[in-house]
Amino acid sequence: MAHSPFVIDVTAASFEAEVLTRSQDVPVLVDFWAAWCGPCQMLMPLLARLADEYRGRFVLTKVNSDEQQELAARFGVRSLPTVKLFRGGRVVDEFLGVQPEKTIRALLDRHIPRASDARVAQATSAAQAGHADEAIAILDEAVRGDPANDRARLELARLLIQAARVDEAEATLSSLGPEARGSAEAQALRARLEFARIARTARSVDELLRAVAARPTDSAARYELAARHVVHGQYPAALEQLLEIVRTDRKFNDDAARKAMIAIFNLLGGQGQIVNEYRRKLSMVLN
Repeated sequence: MAHSPFVIDVTAASFEAEVLTRSQDVPVLVDFWAAWCGPCQMLMPLLARLADEYRGRFVLTKVNSDEQQELAARFGVRSLPTVKLFRGGRVVDEFLGVQPEKTIRALLDRHIPRASDARVAQATSAAQAGHADEAIAILDEAVRGDPANDRARLELARLLIQAARVDEAEATLSSLGPEARGSAEAQALRARLEFARIARTARSVDELLRAVAARPTDSAARYELAARHVVHGQYPAALEQLLEIVRTDRKFNDDAARKAMIAIFNLLGGQGQIVNEYRRKLSMVLN
């Protein structure tokens, strides 16, 4: 394969710089492959050709899974080829096996910047400055001006969830295109939406903490408290509450606590220290 500035071999030592840091500026496609894998040899030339065609609008990185077993394990690679798309330092999409060129192009186009993305960046800045309503208005305008920009819809849904505008967030997620609707980011937002729906009618955190302290077996209070914690990004605290319900009241609300823990794992991308720790704790309780 001819050398290309848009195709890079990556090791554990270079992964942070070439994938995590680089993905802050441009989408990075990570191809986990092995020399003995026939389908990998079929897919790799297609990915390389697309990288050259897109001329830097995304970067293709290749991870030899036999030589970089630590990286493969870190990202839960169980079959080859596995291809993950990183944006902003995290996995936002992926596929397994050899896929048609049309499917791969659709995945890339969901994440490669477009003109209306400037409005998305403006909205993100407004949200970070504490102007959530302004950010939502900007994104709503961006979506109306560019209906095909599912990235704007995803960001709009995220801010609507944070603002507890649950019904609007649900409508926004439902309006995503077919490809974006099935993306990892959309699935994570749907999981977050369910917790926001619970938190919308839940008691305050202080009230719930008092309720749990007064009656540790109050599974309903623990469940509401977990939802509150998720909405505020306090995932270990949420998982602790849910784990206690699984431990003491497994049948609560049709096994809702275990299902909620799995939803949080998915929300967190199915990997990382928190997910690994609480998967292990959940497994110990269930066994």
